[in-house]
Amino acid sequence: MPKYITEALGTFFLVLTIGCVVVSEIPYGPLAIAAGLMAVIYMGGHVSKAHYNPAITLAFYLSGGLPKKEVLPYLAAEMIGAILGALASFLVMGEAIAIAPAAEVSIWQVLLAEILFSFLLALVILNVASASNLAGNEFYGLAIAMVVLAGAAGVGGVSGAAFNPAVGIAHNLFSGNFSVMWYFIVAPCIGSSLAVPFFRWMNPQDFAKIPDA
Repeated sequence: MPKYITEALGTFFLVLTIGCVVVSEIPYGPLAIAAGLMAVIYMGGHVSKAHYNPAITLAFYLSGGLPKKEVLPYLAAEMIGAILGALASFLVMGEAIAIAPAAEVSIWQVLLAEILFSFLLALVILNVASASNLAGNEFYGLAIAMVVLAGAAGVGGVSGAAFNPAVGIAHNLFSGNFSVMWYFIVAPCIGSSLAVPFFRWMNPQDFAKIPDA
């Protein structure tokens, strides 16, 4: 149970932070979001590995880092936390936000941006949280937050920079922007799934079936 509560709390504060930052329109928004994410990663990484993202939960499951029986509880906790976080953002700021692509970009640009940075996010998380060669490292939160910072700054104006189905669903649920939700479900899950074979290839020592003679 502590793992699921941690996932809900971390996702709640991530989604809350994103909502407050976007409404505030501060120029250093991506940095503020990355800082908030880093804080909740260090808060819960030792408990649940701090997924806070259904696409990352999928990557952990596909890589063998999460038992099948825990997938649905993780997803439920993340979605509950995200919806409550979007609600809290609306109550605090008095305005719902839409996570949406720019009007002038194509569907393929949006999908590619979300897939690429979701791939990088999952690859970094899997390595810093699961690779035996990096076990016990203290930089995992910083590494993950920097991916989000780079992605938000780089493609925020293209795709909306969700890289997370919970973020895309929760905020668009309150803003009524339902038509774009599928971008933020499909693309992050594709990107995170593609990261898994690369992670396994990069860390053969963790996946060898037959030890060397």
